[in-house]
Amino acid sequence: MPLPSKRRTVRGLRRLLVLLPLLGGCQRPDAAPGAHVTLRQIEPPRVQVQRDVVARDARGCLLPAPSVPKAPPPPFPLSGTLGLWVAEVDPVTLEPLRAVATNPDSVFPLASTYKQAVLWATLRAFDAGTLRPTERFDVARDNQSLGSYPFDGSNVRTLTERMIRNSDNTATDILHRRVGLQAVQDVADSLGLCHTRLILPTRDWWVAQAGLSGTFNGTSRWAGARGPERLRLATLIDADARAYRADYLQRKLDEYFDHRYDPALDLRTHNITTPYEFGTLVAHEFLRSGLSPRAQRWQRDVMALGYGKSALKVTHRQGLRAFGGKGGNGWRLLTYSGYLHTRDDRHVVYVFMQRGADQTYTMPNTRRAFAWINAAMQVVLGPPGPGAAARTGTP
Repeated sequence: MPLPSKRRTVRGLRRLLVLLPLLGGCQRPDAAPGAHVTLRQIEPPRVQVQRDVVARDARGCLLPAPSVPKAPPPPFPLSGTLGLWVAEVDPVTLEPLRAVATNPDSVFPLASTYKQAVLWATLRAFDAGTLRPTERFDVARDNQSLGSYPFDGSNVRTLTERMIRNSDNTATDILHRRVGLQAVQDVADSLGLCHTRLILPTRDWWVAQAGLSGTFNGTSRWAGARGPERLRLATLIDADARAYRADYLQRKLDEYFDHRYDPALDLRTHNITTPYEFGTLVAHEFLRSGLSPRAQRWQRDVMALGYGKSALKVTHRQGLRAFGGKGGNGWRLLTYSGYLHTRDDRHVVYVFMQRGADQTYTMPNTRRAFAWINAAMQVVLGPPGPGAAARTGTP
């Protein structure tokens, strides 16, 4: 099988931002400038929620985010449209106990952050007995996505680890197609997340952006499609995507970003969500997954390989019992989400989203993004009191 050339120009490397893996746990970004952020030292207000967090409207859709205090401003400038949801949740009801937010109900592209939903769907298939962890897969022309890719013969466990730790697009697409396009979308649909689209493998949205999908180009119904119609169109878009070699797609995608990039197309092509909806998904993923104990261990172990733990200041305060995270980046896009269980037995989810950034390559915004996440988390969890060390066992 012909493989993409390994030679990359500087321009090509910058285009690679849509496909470069967001290396979870492989490299820590430099510490954010201005390490000490001063916030008002007040007890964060409890969210007055008059309904269960999974309450739905007449269409079966999750209701909008509850009214919560606005998140503190980002400590360092972040351009474009921003979204944030940081909440301590009740581990039984998943109700937000304390939360802050910015644009929690605005829609953003997910980029690679969506890949944790593929992991969840994969483990559901494992529990159902329709997928064996030892099943092996080869990389072929029709399933190779952009960026690096796994060796032939990789098994399911290896693919899940590469998908989360290395953000491997080919590993993701192999698993996504193996469990079924709708099975991944069902992760959102089962929770009533009506603004969340998870149905497209990675190569599909790039083929659509590059103008190579006749299905996508030929319909105005895709953005609003739901249920069987969305699955029908997604299946056709996926068939379009599998017709192209990865190196050809890369060239066409470079041309798109160089000459005719359309920010509005991001929301039509990418998988999408809102900060609040995805925070709800993350809370269920870790606290009410419905998985068997063995699958839960697999999920926790793999999600712990994702990026974010080293960037959270909470690890130096309350300390962590558990962490799971994932990030994604694209052309003017950056996303991060995560779950943490602190040593003082608090459960926190966070979702950060940026689109339309001034920077085309957004990875350097990681430090600024986590400075904001940490500032919001400090409000939600409160500052460490004089007895914090004794309560948590931290020095």
